[in-house]
Amino acid sequence: MDSEFKPLGIGKEVMKAIDEMGWKIPTPIQVESIPYGMEGRDLLAQAQTGTGKTGAFGSIILEKTDSRQKLPSALILAPTRELAIQVSDELTNLSKHSGHVCLPVYGGTDIEKQFKALKKGVDIIIGTPGRVKDHLNRGTLNLSNVSIAVLDEADRMLDMGFIEDIEDILKKTPKSRQTLLYSATMPEGVKKLAYDYMNNPKEITVSRDEMVLDLTKQYYIPVGRRNKMWALCRVIDAETPKAIIFCHTKRMVDMLVEKLQGLKYKAEAIHGDMTQSKREKVMQQFKKGQIDLLVATDVAARGLDIDDVTYVINYDIPEHPDVYVHRIGRTGRAGREGIAISFVTSEENYYLRSIIAYTGMEIEEMAPPKAEGKETIRKVVDYDQISDIFGMVLFEINIGEADGLKKNELVEMLIKELRVKDISIGKVEISKESATVEVHKDFANRVAKDLPRMKYNGKGLKTKPIQR
Repeated sequence: MDSEFKPLGIGKEVMKAIDEMGWKIPTPIQVESIPYGMEGRDLLAQAQTGTGKTGAFGSIILEKTDSRQKLPSALILAPTRELAIQVSDELTNLSKHSGHVCLPVYGGTDIEKQFKALKKGVDIIIGTPGRVKDHLNRGTLNLSNVSIAVLDEADRMLDMGFIEDIEDILKKTPKSRQTLLYSATMPEGVKKLAYDYMNNPKEITVSRDEMVLDLTKQYYIPVGRRNKMWALCRVIDAETPKAIIFCHTKRMVDMLVEKLQGLKYKAEAIHGDMTQSKREKVMQQFKKGQIDLLVATDVAARGLDIDDVTYVINYDIPEHPDVYVHRIGRTGRAGREGIAISFVTSEENYYLRSIIAYTGMEIEEMAPPKAEGKETIRKVVDYDQISDIFGMVLFEINIGEADGLKKNELVEMLIKELRVKDISIGKVEISKESATVEVHKDFANRVAKDLPRMKYNGKGLKTKPIQR
């Protein structure tokens, strides 16, 4: 471990903490930015969440500032309460032997506790722009001793309308400070902020291949929407993962958690409609291993830094490749291997191809793990998944020419007996022993369930949908 981190200029106290945290090798953003930061350079770094940037600017701060000071010597601005908490937790671990006191400040919680902590003395402030500015207006926060300021996820802070707050806050810090800016993207607003408030910054970019961590193995499971729950239970039962499961909407998160809890899995939700205290409680339960499955929306999970997540499962595959990169960055961290699995319906293959093109990395197809013993839930036939682009499902029927069957008889049987609309019947083929017929998926269940109750010339009928 020493040979990997020591050349970056990290001292013994932080090195000891890194060793205890289980970090094995520095990430690309750490290798690129820490040496320049140690030299006192301003940094303009493009890096996604999950690339180790907190460890990068945290190491710089801990090496270049003294601990146990009366006034804060470092300020970190983050876009959300969740990210502020996560950054504070990681810096608290990193500063275990250096003695630095870290304090997250954010809205939605008791400000009196923050007043008391600030009076006692804090070395590093990690806060959202709104709450930091609130403290400045109240006179409870003094930034005159700040020597390092960090803007974390700067693009998102600008998107959320924090630009004026950020500028007001930076004006309260010494002009001689060192400024470190980290952003997933580099729009003009971020660049303008950088060059207005930074001194000849060193520009660093982590490539797309490095954004998707090499330690994360990526897979996808082709599965219909009706069988996603079946596939998820197969993965959970076989692998017993500590997993973050992503869904598109808050409603879907709540529905999935209700189903998982009903099946006796240790699962909880995290999304924007929950109170801050509830979200913090859930995060602590997940970190302590009291729950195994955290079901989340993208907004709620942005900035979550939990080193021992073994799986990221995209219950709903994201429509945008950069969201995929953010999601799978939650596993494969701190030198540990991680696995990302995406459930992909036939309608979502386009999104999968877009992600592969964007990342330039292979996403391997896999089958759901085999069930050991009794299955938690059973797989059902998903006609959306097995139909063609026109919604037609192909069925095989166990009667043919040898039984005297004619095409018009089969069509008439479907229309009269099963009440299938003639426009919903496609191609019909009759062979010696069997027949095949295309039926629109809206009527597929009638063919599967009602036709086997009938007979043709005294012969019992059997049907089977055919995967194409």
